[in-house]
Amino acid sequence: MNLKTIIVEDEANSREILRNYLAKYCPEVTLVGEAASIQEGLQLIDKHTPDLIFLDVEMPFGNGFDLLDEVPDRTFETVFVTAYNQYAMDALNNRAAYYLMKPINIDELVKAVGYVLEIRKKEDALEDRVLRPKLKSVEGKITLPQQDGFQVLNVNDILYCKADDNYTEIYLENKKILVSKTLKYFEEALSDFAFARIHKSYLVNVNEVVKYRKGKGGSVVISSGKELLVSASKKKELLAYF
Repeated sequence: MNLKTIIVEDEANSREILRNYLAKYCPEVTLVGEAASIQEGLQLIDKHTPDLIFLDVEMPFGNGFDLLDEVPDRTFETVFVTAYNQYAMDALNNRAAYYLMKPINIDELVKAVGYVLEIRKKEDALEDRVLRPKLKSVEGKITLPQQDGFQVLNVNDILYCKADDNYTEIYLENKKILVSKTLKYFEEALSDFAFARIHKSYLVNVNEVVKYRKGKGGSVVISSGKELLVSASKKKELLAYF
């Protein structure tokens, strides 16, 4: 599998270094274009529909995040390349696949490409197909604390859980239960069952996932028809279930 790739970087020397590294150490990458500005980058994205973009953060007349804001339904993976480590959290929030510091470390570059390649192969195999998890449903019960005691639920009846500050919304087929526990609490409580943390806000019953869709960081559709976002940092872990 080859990754159609674009470099968006305003410094010609940095583009040359990355281009040479990719040619020498990353044979899976096919470089289809280079851009020195956000506008040029957007034009190349529209023309080539890339799988991967190496994106500088600091550029004249804007930054890499401005480019991503212009592509709300992006299907490519993003590897940020920057000399400034203070952008790491913003990169994570923008569902970056990887974050490389300048000067580029060759081993880290190879790891970044390998990570994206693995994700894309899995996505292509699963996209918009009916999914069947590798694991079987495991019977079990969980207690939900309430003001007047506790409620007992069958684990398999839970479709997904959603964070709500220090509370968690538990979604069943026909109702929602609000519990005064964090999502982290339920992530740990359900760790022996088929539940995957797919996003800072979502914990999903993997056996209820019926479709995976590419886009920004990707999303899953569960049996009820609800679509839930998947963060880039959790994507690989989720896809490993299938």
